[in-house]
Amino acid sequence: MRILGLTGSIGMGKSTTAKLFAEAGVPVYDADAAVHKIYEGEAAPAIEAAFPGTTVNGKVDRAKLSAKVVHDQAAIKQLEQIVHPMLGASRKKFLDEAEASGAPVVVMDIPLLFETGGEKRVDAVVVVSTDPATQRERILARGTMTSEALDGILARQLPDAEKRKRADFVVDTSHGLDPVRTAIRDILAEVVKMPQRRA
Repeated sequence: MRILGLTGSIGMGKSTTAKLFAEAGVPVYDADAAVHKIYEGEAAPAIEAAFPGTTVNGKVDRAKLSAKVVHDQAAIKQLEQIVHPMLGASRKKFLDEAEASGAPVVVMDIPLLFETGGEKRVDAVVVVSTDPATQRERILARGTMTSEALDGILARQLPDAEKRKRADFVVDTSHGLDPVRTAIRDILAEVVKMPQRRA
């Protein structure tokens, strides 16, 4: 089984691309959804114990948690020590089930793949990209973010040009869904011929 890492900066069309991989019959692991799930369940008691007042009705309140840890490296480290083993277990379960089902390829949708060293755990990396103007337009059109907040997020992410350089495949989402579907078909045909290279 080959593991594809799927990543891309905010507003590049990564979620849509992940959906199209799923549409093509590929099991997709959504790292963000996995975090949400453990925040609503198994991680909540440990997070409340470490950061009192950050859960509501037994679920982590992401805004309260973020406010407590965002500017504190030691707190972020402590949070990671709670969450990462649980995430690792959820990732392993997904991979074991996919392997058992005979899936030739799986996609790990991980927003901060390069930033967290995740490229070492996959066989090939797909970077979803578009031009900066389209990216800004998409994000600001959602109406949930200011231009300043967007600049802050982009400053914390590896620049798109750097991601493209380190990618095995780049999917350009500037021209609608059909070219993306074609790119996915080509990637799936190609990746099964590539050697496994994950650590």
